[in-house]
Amino acid sequence: MTDCRGPSMNIACLVFDQITLLDAVGPVEVLARIPGAKTQFVGTVKGPVRSSRSDFTINADWSLDEVPSPEILLVPGGPGVRALLDNRSVLDWIRTAHGRSQWTCSVCTGSLLLGSAGLLQGLPATTHWNAMEDLKRYGADPVNERVVVNGKIVTGAGVSAGIDTALTLAAMIAGETIARAIQLRIEYDPEPPFNAGNVKNAGEEILELARSGLDRMGSL
Repeated sequence: MTDCRGPSMNIACLVFDQITLLDAVGPVEVLARIPGAKTQFVGTVKGPVRSSRSDFTINADWSLDEVPSPEILLVPGGPGVRALLDNRSVLDWIRTAHGRSQWTCSVCTGSLLLGSAGLLQGLPATTHWNAMEDLKRYGADPVNERVVVNGKIVTGAGVSAGIDTALTLAAMIAGETIARAIQLRIEYDPEPPFNAGNVKNAGEEILELARSGLDRMGSL
């Protein structure tokens, strides 16, 4: 990869109980490869948080008040988002970090936290397909796209779209050549075995099965 090291860029990724792991580690795997990038996993308290797959944990090495001014704010999603939508300390931190950030990003239902913090009012944004109506309640204009860029706010659709979101952001930060090189380094060349990755193509039977699975997991 071309050596284009410059000033360090702090990436603050919010982590919380019942987070969807890929929402965080997918984009972090990409963004951490931007020259000069430094990643911090930030939580309401320090220590391990359980993912939505309870046998996996991720460690919050930093508390909210220790990381008030990241260059990149990353807000993942997961079932645990619901418990944070009225959490004043989390929403205040998101608002403060956004006010100082160069870029504010969400993956999946992380956009609901951006919405609850008042950042998406009147703006196009995306989220997981099963949370579009929830996003609308926060004044956003839901868009059925993989990645939506509006000013410095970048929202990604569900789970795996975090990788696309991060590559889009990497190109805007470091240039398309660097972003392409990162894509090659992680060998992100998806060829899914089934054409069922979006609501339009999945068909009604698969859609209902997916919805019933979400219900059993307590939504997103």
